[in-house]
Amino acid sequence: MDKDKIDAFILTNTNSFPEGDIPLIRLKMESVDNRRLGLLSTINFKNPQTALMLSIFGGPIGIDRLYIGDYLLGVLKTVTCGGILIWAFIDQFLIKKATRENNVKILMNALNQ
Repeated sequence: MDKDKIDAFILTNTNSFPEGDIPLIRLKMESVDNRRLGLLSTINFKNPQTALMLSIFGGPIGIDRLYIGDYLLGVLKTVTCGGILIWAFIDQFLIKKATRENNVKILMNALNQ
């Protein structure tokens, strides 16, 4: 893939991925052909700020985990009322990282298809 297109993609989505994974993403994208660029532009990555807001206001019922695609954890969080609110409180500090990690998984799955 063209380096300018890779740079533009990374610059556009830099908030969606962990900073430490950017070199790995760049390397993986360099090994992929240009036909995948159209596919990458259609992926809607989850916004870590939105996940944080959902965690603050809907964390005890698991909305934050459901939003980022952790369906099992979302349901468990709902059933346990956010782990009797302890898990919901802790998730307010962890949800942004979990969102970025899930975005990397989504991107890597798209690149490996």
